[in-house]
Amino acid sequence: MEPTQPDFALWAFGSGGLGGSGLGTGAEKWPGNLAEAQTDYIFAVVGEELGLLGCLVVVGMFCLLGWSLFQICRNHPSPFARLVVGGVGIWLVGQAMANMMVVTALLPVFGVPLPFMSQGGTAAIACLLAVGVCISAARAVPGVKESFQVRSNLAYRARAVLKRGTRD
Repeated sequence: MEPTQPDFALWAFGSGGLGGSGLGTGAEKWPGNLAEAQTDYIFAVVGEELGLLGCLVVVGMFCLLGWSLFQICRNHPSPFARLVVGGVGIWLVGQAMANMMVVTALLPVFGVPLPFMSQGGTAAIACLLAVGVCISAARAVPGVKESFQVRSNLAYRARAVLKRGTRD
C-alpha cells in the first residue's frame, strides 16, 4: 500500500525532532512526497524544519491571537462589535486548530488552510482584513486608545524639533 499525504506529514513531524532540520532543508516538502506542502500541509513543513519548538511557537501565536480577540470581545461596549470580534476569533483560531488537527492526523483531510501561513492570496487578504477590523474595534475599548499614545521624553523633544522647524 502506498503512503498517503497524512503519512508523509507524520514522517515530517517525526524527522523534525525537537529543533528541526533547519529552514529550507526539509525533505518531505519536495515533489513526490508531501504533495501540497505549501497549502494545507504547511504545518508539517514547520514541524520538519523548525521542530517541536517551532510548532509550539506557531500554536502559541494562535493562542495569543485568540486570547487577544477574546479580551477585545469581552471588554467592548458595543454588542455588534463583540459579535464581529468573537466571530473573527472563532473563525481564525478554529480554522488553525482544524488545520493542525488534520496535519497531525487527528481529523480526516478536508482541505482547510492554516491562516496567515498557507499559500493563497485571497485567504491571506481575508484574514488580514478581519484582523484589521478587530484592531479598529479594539480602539473603542475603554483605555486602549490612550495606551497607544507615546509619553516618552524623546517623543516630546522630537515633536518640539519638528514644530520649531515648521515655524522658520
